[in-house]
Amino acid sequence: MTASKVMRGAGSISEKTQHNVRQAAHDLGYLPNSLAGSLSSRKSRMVAVIIPSIADVVFSEVLSGVNSVLRPCGFQTFIGESLFDPGIETDLLREMLSFRPAGLLLNGGMMRSLDAQSLLERRNCPVIRLWDGDHAEHDFSAGLSHEEAGRLVAEHLLERNMRRIAYVGAELNRDLCARRRHLALQSALRAKGIDLISMTSESMPRQAETGRVLTGNLMETHPQIEAIHFLNDAMALGGLSYLHEIGIRVPDRVSVVGFNGTSLANAVRTRLTTVDVPRMEIGSVAARALLQMLSGERVEGRWQAPLRVVQGNTTVMI
Repeated sequence: MTASKVMRGAGSISEKTQHNVRQAAHDLGYLPNSLAGSLSSRKSRMVAVIIPSIADVVFSEVLSGVNSVLRPCGFQTFIGESLFDPGIETDLLREMLSFRPAGLLLNGGMMRSLDAQSLLERRNCPVIRLWDGDHAEHDFSAGLSHEEAGRLVAEHLLERNMRRIAYVGAELNRDLCARRRHLALQSALRAKGIDLISMTSESMPRQAETGRVLTGNLMETHPQIEAIHFLNDAMALGGLSYLHEIGIRVPDRVSVVGFNGTSLANAVRTRLTTVDVPRMEIGSVAARALLQMLSGERVEGRWQAPLRVVQGNTTVMI
């Protein structure tokens, strides 16, 4: 009974006895069943997190922000990758919620199945929406306004008297946040009498090579383009490599704008103009909100991350 209390952190046990018990557990290689303990006490130290991809630096940095807050407080994260697939997300939700986590952090901005919506309605823990800050959803939302991001890019290009503007992206039917940025850019330009030319693919990944290929397709069909906005920095760098290879001067002939700011830390000679997003802060704000909820504090419905266009040397200075 004494050993059980020490391993559960319960009861008033002397420091010497606690040390002896933990040392014996260490020597024996004993690991307590945390899941069984959480089920019996109705308290869990596990937080479930579902993001589109750990390989995407954007979401891995959001996750780092989450862990930087939760781990010092004794919580561990259980990570799942949805790959923007509603079926995979539903399976992850079913499995993760069965462990009765302390909380669930869920990426917003993607299609959600009816089964997933039903699971979220019957959840037994706080749910926080990540990345998408345009609308409050679940118990709290921490993210950016993707509509604002699209408008910021439009303003940046219009201030530089760009009229023949294109967009290059991928998987817009799966990534609803990216689609929202695209539509906001399109709407802001249309208000100024400019029709946005779009070159997108639903079958290609959101990576540099896709940016390179789609930029090639764009310039072959619309050689008069003056500026290109890319879905993310990775695709923008791929597009830049193509433009440089065929001798199109940037920004003298074509301006290029990325999104998310992931290229900023590694810029040397080419400094991409991009919309910088505080990725780690989104994760840390979400995690702090969860801790507040678990301690019984009231939390406001959403937090919108501040955005800024960082001027590089891929668009002209004014």
